[in-house]
Amino acid sequence: MDIELARTFLAVVETGTFLDAANKVHVTQSTVSMRIRSLEQKLGQPMFERSKSGAALTAAGRHFQKHAQALVRTWTQAKLDVALPGSMVAALEIGAAPSLWDGYLVDALPDLMSAFPEMAIRASATSSEALAREIEKGSLDIAVMYQPHNTSGLAAIRLFEDEFVLVTSSTDTLLEDQNSNYVLIDWGPEFRADHLLNFPNLDAPRLQLGIGTMGLQYLKSVPAAGYFPMRIIEPELSNGWLRLVEPSPRFSYAAYAVFDESEVDGCPGQAARELRRAAEMRSRASTGL
Repeated sequence: MDIELARTFLAVVETGTFLDAANKVHVTQSTVSMRIRSLEQKLGQPMFERSKSGAALTAAGRHFQKHAQALVRTWTQAKLDVALPGSMVAALEIGAAPSLWDGYLVDALPDLMSAFPEMAIRASATSSEALAREIEKGSLDIAVMYQPHNTSGLAAIRLFEDEFVLVTSSTDTLLEDQNSNYVLIDWGPEFRADHLLNFPNLDAPRLQLGIGTMGLQYLKSVPAAGYFPMRIIEPELSNGWLRLVEPSPRFSYAAYAVFDESEVDGCPGQAARELRRAAEMRSRASTGL
């Protein structure tokens, strides 16, 4: 089967319309329609129920979805394997939420590469919402993310607990004065929901940032306050450059390595367990045990 048929099918499933799917796979809407018709002819069943509001999966389409995901995942892995240097025997695609890079994944990658010297690794940072979609459709081997919600067909290994705390780089920065000196950092959907729940009356601050490390750099140049994972700002708290704003709510989220449950004993499962070991070693080092 033409892999583009499966890829286009998944794009329609994800976006809900042929037009949006066309934008996603960078072709015209008529090309998407032609590919879906071709797929339906090959399978002998309609994949979608078309309507003015979009395209909904038929029963046959729902059955085919997991096979399409497997086809795309296998093809992606095949392209990676073919391009590997002769000394490499496997490739691993890892995606992680931006907040899980600094203070964890950057430090864990050398351990991972040392543990699997014949495995090529490609790692990227993306939003939690995109990670959930990518791991479900098989575009990633491992997604490092907070609190995965849909784990059907997926395995999840708990890595560590992340605690977000409010800190300030000023001696007089208060959250109530957030319009001038509070930075709202987007740490993902879980944090956004908890932040809104705990601070429902706060006006939108003047500065909002999508990347946490940018917020930390900002606090270094301008006296301000913001929420950060404790693992990132522990050194700054120790040397007095930052201080905790107390009392203030704290938010905790467990971080997981998520992968296809069929790969528990394969490279993704082995790598996920190594990521857990790296998290445990970091935890012991931080506590002096």
